[in-house]
Amino acid sequence: MLTTSARLLQLLSLLQSQRDWTGPALAERLAVTTRTVRSDVGRLRSLGYVVEASPGVAGGYRLAPGGTLPPLLLDDDEALAVAIGLRTTASGVDGFEQTALSALVKLEQMLPSRLRHRLVDLLAATVALPVESADVPVDRLAAIADAVRSRESVRFSYEAADGTVTRRTAEPHRLVHTRGRWYLAAWDVARNRWRTFRVDRMRLRTPNGPRFVPRDEPDGDLVGFVERAVGTATWRVRARAHVRSPAAQIIARVPPAVVVEEVDAGSCFAYVGSDSPEQLALWLGLLDADFTVDGPAELAPALHRVAERYARAASALEARTQDGNEVGS
Repeated sequence: MLTTSARLLQLLSLLQSQRDWTGPALAERLAVTTRTVRSDVGRLRSLGYVVEASPGVAGGYRLAPGGTLPPLLLDDDEALAVAIGLRTTASGVDGFEQTALSALVKLEQMLPSRLRHRLVDLLAATVALPVESADVPVDRLAAIADAVRSRESVRFSYEAADGTVTRRTAEPHRLVHTRGRWYLAAWDVARNRWRTFRVDRMRLRTPNGPRFVPRDEPDGDLVGFVERAVGTATWRVRARAHVRSPAAQIIARVPPAVVVEEVDAGSCFAYVGSDSPEQLALWLGLLDADFTVDGPAELAPALHRVAERYARAASALEARTQDGNEVGS
């Protein structure tokens, strides 16, 4: 039979693994009487755990949130997941990096040797690519999340990329974290359309605006909407390409930010963009299909330069092959 302390740990683990338990079910799992279960529940309460009990035949026990944070029981995979998450996901929230590091140090001190070695090996074999991020105060995120929950409009000043500041009112729908930044997907009341706002550029005004009735997600796909909005926000050169290829094939080759519209069974429009005409010319080549574009004018010389560069490379390769030289070195 388990000792009292070991039984308490097993009882706590059961209460954390499932929302509701009947007394007889717990007694059966612990191989004790229901009276012992009641006694052990009392011991957990004395340690700070809030265990709710409902009387009657259909009654039972439930572990509820409390006013303090008592110890948690984690299995091996859960402990590793928390540690890795603390190492990799603290960016984007002002002040959270140091807090996450402090929590990680505490967790690593409690890990058994076998798990500590697994964590060290995993982190040593992992490389995190640098991501440009913009930290956001946690109270701003919390205020927006509260407005999403209560369905209240948010009023804020918004600084655009060119430094222009405008006053906005929006119906907040979801907070999105991607590419090191926080975004708010919302319905812009004045402009009467869906928008994404960078939260680090928002300065909330109080009180909130009126309550609203939630709208259907844009195009029925909020994730796709945000991906397209974020992906195209930094494009400095844009073009509409008429591509001689079925839309399904082009969609499979381009990132979500690129909007593809079917023209007919064998062609489509692709709305593409990039940081420069040269980069856009290279991206168009990756479509692996014939295309025409309707602008901008500076894209034409860029296409010529890319075409001439590839033509020179092809000619040089053909010459070396005809001379019988080994290709590549």
